[in-house]
Amino acid sequence: MAEVVARVGVKKMHGYLYFLNQKGDVCRAKMSRAGRKKGKTKVELVKKAGVKKQKGYLYFVDKNGNVARAKMARGRKAGKKKAARKKAARRRKR
Repeated sequence: MAEVVARVGVKKMHGYLYFLNQKGDVCRAKMSRAGRKKGKTKVELVKKAGVKKQKGYLYFVDKNGNVARAKMARGRKAGKKKAARKKAARRRKR
């Protein structure tokens, strides 16, 4: 489902969130935990990847430490399930 865009090979450390910044480089930030002060954490650059992002794709660092992308879900019928429940409720009232 996801395709590898850049082979970076980042070694992930526990307690950090890995993501791509606006320039397409791999960054990390310390994850929020109980007892930590609120506010922004320091973001540090891990590796320069220089990935050019395309619209309609979600970019992430996969389990192997490479930059990957997956097509974003768009145009789903959000109210379809809700409408089915309403219809079933009306049938029960009869």
